[in-house]
Amino acid sequence: MAASYLILHGIENDRPPQHWQFQLAAELVRRGHEVRYPGLPDPYTPILDSWLEALNGELAALRGEHRVVVCHSLACLLWFHAAARGLHKVVPVDRVLLVAPPDSAFVPEAGASFRLAGFEPDPIRESARSELAIVCSDADPYNPTGAQTLYGDPLAIDATILHGGQHITPDSGYGRWRFAERWCQPPPAEHDCTT
Repeated sequence: MAASYLILHGIENDRPPQHWQFQLAAELVRRGHEVRYPGLPDPYTPILDSWLEALNGELAALRGEHRVVVCHSLACLLWFHAAARGLHKVVPVDRVLLVAPPDSAFVPEAGASFRLAGFEPDPIRESARSELAIVCSDADPYNPTGAQTLYGDPLAIDATILHGGQHITPDSGYGRWRFAERWCQPPPAEHDCTT
């Protein structure tokens, strides 16, 4: 089954080569997959509507039979907003990985338009046809309450918690990240047992 990947970065991220997302994109390309890793508009002063428009275009461009989205930081809130607006109904996605989703209260002022007025789990749960996963740290300065409490519990997901992982960036040791590479493995091909 052909897979395609959309990797979405967070605020103040201009896709440096040492970032795990950059390295994940390179590894997936090396494996022969279609990968989209766009520079989202104005990463230092992002506007939600601009990022939603970019996300819509990127999702529409995915060509694989199996579509995977990997979000980091502010891109997780982008995904929540997109799901609430039903974007996933227009362009279905199979799997979504949410890494280090921040607490709205700790989103920098430059990203204020991404803050959530509320959290409705149903459209987010429905935004991935087969798997929605959260990976977070127990020491994330952008989510001191914890992503499990804020997002995992309402979504009925057990987050993978990295001890001391901070915001899961190169500064906290996340350059090449084998976990993300393994998680992004396409599912095994289904075999027709009747032939």
